Amino acid sequence: MTTPTSSIAPIALITGGSRGLGRNAVEHLARQGTDIILTYRGNRAEAEAAVAAVQAQGRRAVALQLDVGDSSTFDAFATNVKSVLADWQRTHFDFLVNNAGVGIHALIAETTEAQFDELMRVHLKAPYFLTQKLLPLIADGGRILNVSSGLARFSMPGYAAYGAMKGGVEVLTRYMAKELGARQISVNSLAPGAIETDFGGASVRDNPQVNAMVASVTALGRPGLPDDIGGVVAALLSPGTKWINAQRIEASGGMLV
Repeated sequence: MTTPTSSIAPIALITGGSRGLGRNAVEHLARQGTDIILTYRGNRAEAEAAVAAVQAQGRRAVALQLDVGDSSTFDAFATNVKSVLADWQRTHFDFLVNNAGVGIHALIAETTEAQFDELMRVHLKAPYFLTQKLLPLIADGGRILNVSSGLARFSMPGYAAYGAMKGGVEVLTRYMAKELGARQISVNSLAPGAIETDFGGASVRDNPQVNAMVASVTALGRPGLPDDIGGVVAALLSPGTKWINAQRIEASGGMLV
């Protein structure tokens, strides 16, 4: 699962790194010279393909199974991360990207408690408690990037619960930045706009009407592509952006400005 590389390369841990925006970010970071620990929930073949893509860039990579919606597994996961770091002759990793997510579209009048609770566990509870468990393994001077959504700024019917969780992520980001500043760890949130992936039923990618609507309300005239976001993740974890802290960065092409 791994290939030799320099021990001084930064290491990024990306949840949900086997597909979609997470996979694209993994590849951008690898090209930037970063070794990768990525998580996947169930599709081992996708995860191994992502690992192979990183290794093709000459970087080390490993995929670890994790359901971010099940916080009872976080202690064991942290132990697994520690073991990977030991294999790489390291004690800490440098970047944590809380990216894993699920999409549920339901009007307020129709949202079930089960749907609400799933969104809460995956999008808000997981970044809070997974980060907590991993803090001893994050290097002083490291970075945390929490993935939010444009839906925390603008409102569209059917996304109330999802947008509320992402709003919570943005508040959490500021508190993390405040509390971790003594360790020189910077924390920001990245809010993608509508992106052509399979997320949330792939409507932006596969539904021509939705695609055209998004394009019509976006200043750059089209929906986003995974490459638009992976590049931003890599940029926000590059040496030149260290002084950006406690900020919400939206990458939406100017959607609903």
